[in-house]
Parts: sequence; structure tokens; C-alpha cells
Amino acid sequence: MLSDEILNTFRRLMAEAQAAGEPDANAMNLASAEAGGRVSSRMLLLKSADARGFTFYTNLDSDKGRQLHAQPRAAMCFHWKHLRDGVQVRIEGRVEAVDDAEADAYFATRPRESQLGAWASLQSQTLPDRATFEQRYADAERRYANAPVPRPPHWSGLRLVPDLVEFWYGVPFRLHERHRHEWHEGAWHYRLLYP
Repeated sequence: MLSDEILNTFRRLMAEAQAAGEPDANAMNLASAEAGGRVSSRMLLLKSADARGFTFYTNLDSDKGRQLHAQPRAAMCFHWKHLRDGVQVRIEGRVEAVDDAEADAYFATRPRESQLGAWASLQSQTLPDRATFEQRYADAERRYANAPVPRPPHWSGLRLVPDLVEFWYGVPFRLHERHRHEWHEGAWHYRLLYP
């Protein structure tokens, strides 16, 4: 469980980044690894942060979904270059699935087009041509023409439950400040790091 200090610092920095005009302040890089150790990363959007951790949504059959199922640990990094002299937040920890009720509630807030896209996309699989995807999308439109679009069983939320959170504050001449919080022995421990 995140401490109030860590969660409040993250929320304050996110709000400052949004106020500073940071485009997509909730954009983050998420890194995961295959069972053999090959690491991959991609940009995602954070959808919530609370005492339980940091939640994002994905197609569970995608590359990242399969990697996180096989190796349920990940790292995420936020970079807000327009905030102060640049701020990064690095987060590492285990990954767990959100429950169906939470996933259903979030899916219901998505634009209908995005909901249909979740049914149409075989994310990360080879697409023979764009027309194939457009046909799958049209099929989903017809299937749910007069009804709400339900959440696909292969689409859900994942929560990164941190055991490391680092707040990195840019300082001119590379004299940065690094504030690291680490969970061990049942408690959060803080230390200041050299730049």
C-alpha cells in the first residue's frame, strides 16, 4: 500500500504537470519482460493512482498482456519536461489484475468507438491489411448496434503495486535531486540519492 506521502507527492506533481501544460500528463513509459528476459517498453496512459497502486488498461492478449502474465513485474516512468527543470517519477513493482467490477466500470466510461475498437483489435497480432481491421470494426458496430458495448473478456485493467518509487527533480548542470522510497520488511523506507 502506498504511503500518504508518496501518493500525495505523485498527485501534486501530476496536477502541477497538467497546470504547466504538459500534454498527456498521464502518459507513461511501461517496461515489461518476456520469460527469457527480453525487455520491451511502450507508452501508455495511467488511468488511476490510489493507495493500492497505479492502474492502466490493455488487451490481455497483447504482447504486454502476455509478458505481464508470465512475468508479473514492471517498471513505469513519467517524464514531465515542462514542469520545473524537468521531473521524472520512476515506479517499479509487481503487477496484478483489477477485479471485473473495476474493469467494467472503467470500460463503461470509454467512448463507444474505443469500446468497439477493443472488440475489433487483435492487438499485437499480424494484420494482413487495414481493410481487415476496418471490417472487424464494422462487424462489432453491427453486433452492438442497438445495445451497450460490453467489456471484452480479453480486455481489462492491470495495477502496478509498487515496491520502489523515485521522484527525480531536474537541477541545472545535472545536479539533480533524487528521492527514493523503497518497500521492504513491511514498511516504506526513504533515502536521498546522488544525482
